[in-house]
Amino acid sequence: MPTTLISGRPIDVNDEGFLTEPDQWTREMAVELARDAGIDELTPQHWQVIDFIRKEYFEKGTGPTVRVLGKTSGVSVKELYQLFPKGPAKVAAKVAGIPKPRGCI
Repeated sequence: MPTTLISGRPIDVNDEGFLTEPDQWTREMAVELARDAGIDELTPQHWQVIDFIRKEYFEKGTGPTVRVLGKTSGVSVKELYQLFPKGPAKVAAKVAGIPKPRGCI
């Protein structure tokens, strides 16, 4: 399993760069992961989505789909695509430090 440095810490990731141990994640890492995904700044709306995704993952064992995010996170699907333009479910999951959601290519 590959390891990478994120915020100066060695972190276990898969071949696509998703954390394999979500408990290793920190909010500081999210800022770095977001920059790597082309997101310069994490706004309160970004954090709302990130916190929601992590809560869902730890409650259900998987990240929510874009449709579920749009219906239950308090952020519309349109806004999700503005916040995470390269694919909201996949990019938000990576920034949130959880495995890639099922169904994401």
